[in-house]
Amino acid sequence: MLMGQRSGCQEKSKKLELALSETMKAEAKIQNNEEEAEELKAKDQRLASVFGVADLKNGAIGLYNVGQSCCLNSLLQVFFMNIHFTGILRRITVPPCAMQKRRNVPYQMLLLLEKMQCGKQKAVSPIDLACCLSAYRVKLFVQHDAAQLFLNLWNLVKKQMKKPELVEELSNLYTICVQEHLACQKCSLETKRNSNMLTLPLPVLDSNSRALRTLEKCLQYFFHPEELTDHNMCFCEQCGRKTPFLQSMKLVHLPQTLTIHLKRFCFEESAYIHKLSHYLPFPQDLDFNAVLTENQCQADDSEKVSWDDVKCTYGHSNLHWGETAYLLIYMKKHPQ
Repeated sequence: MLMGQRSGCQEKSKKLELALSETMKAEAKIQNNEEEAEELKAKDQRLASVFGVADLKNGAIGLYNVGQSCCLNSLLQVFFMNIHFTGILRRITVPPCAMQKRRNVPYQMLLLLEKMQCGKQKAVSPIDLACCLSAYRVKLFVQHDAAQLFLNLWNLVKKQMKKPELVEELSNLYTICVQEHLACQKCSLETKRNSNMLTLPLPVLDSNSRALRTLEKCLQYFFHPEELTDHNMCFCEQCGRKTPFLQSMKLVHLPQTLTIHLKRFCFEESAYIHKLSHYLPFPQDLDFNAVLTENQCQADDSEKVSWDDVKCTYGHSNLHWGETAYLLIYMKKHPQ
């Protein structure tokens, strides 16, 4: 009888210990959730405190390479050094929950900008943003194409911005407007079509595979009229048959931030791809009115590191590690 009573007491004790353990776990979970909420709240408050603060006021801040992220880091520095872009970034809608914050590219870029502005170290890690981008197939430990990564990053930022006015500002900041002309050489029927692009894709070779030696020559070649003959002829509705056409491009609008994509990768018939690393200088100031004819240029008017450093990326024939410029970013200058 005493044994039975003792056994019953042990069972009650175990149940009490189990209930106490579950209570302690629940309390710890609540405390962790509260701490996480407080940490997120503090982050939001810190972000609010830097809204409108001048960019990188303490000087240039580096970014650590976290797995072949040098291309990503270069693009991020270009975005962050653009005060017009960061002005848009600071006005985004902050996602409501932790999961959405981890997967929101504009918000993660804003957090990284905050670290670069408020931190005292010489470099910070972009690992949180890199992990966020990996959810959208922008993987770590992969060598990315700079032009394609620029488009992917820009489109993700635009897609995840909730405010229509910010989307419009972002588009206006980077979008180039050109007008394509097609003119029949038999009856002079002309068609026009406006199109928008984020980068100006300039060839570095002409139609005879000869190297174009300056950025100005690349621009002139891109906007030079081209005759469409033989198998390239177009159907003319007025003539009722295929006829030779003259195809040309006109510049309608230059954005505040102009991105030029030098097409340095050559695709051959054998599917072999090689990089064109020939010397191609580009000016510190680019005046489209001086490069294009009045008929070609219908646009508005058109610096970062040492200019001598920038000129080192012109390209050379004997490079061993390919230091050739691929994306050029020009900022529009306003009259004084």
